[in-house]
Amino acid sequence: MISRRVIFEGRVQGVGFRYTVKDLARGFDVTGWVKNLPDGTVELQVAGEAAEVAGFIREITEESPVSHHIKNHHVETIPPLEEASGFRIER
Repeated sequence: MISRRVIFEGRVQGVGFRYTVKDLARGFDVTGWVKNLPDGTVELQVAGEAAEVAGFIREITEESPVSHHIKNHHVETIPPLEEASGFRIER
């Protein structure tokens, strides 16, 4: 199991980005959450097997309906997500 934090930059708020990410998560064996940040970026924290996490991030950044809104994204390794179950939108 691995955990990653991804910050998405671009026009990623107000375009259904978080809802699209949550919907995409259903197709992968991952847990975690996505939320808007005050600076206009979106934060994703996701955990799962390495191939699932990588595939999920790749789907968001390259193939999703909102991928064209992403100008840049930064991925970093984080400690395991504690007590994570399912995938949700954080407020």
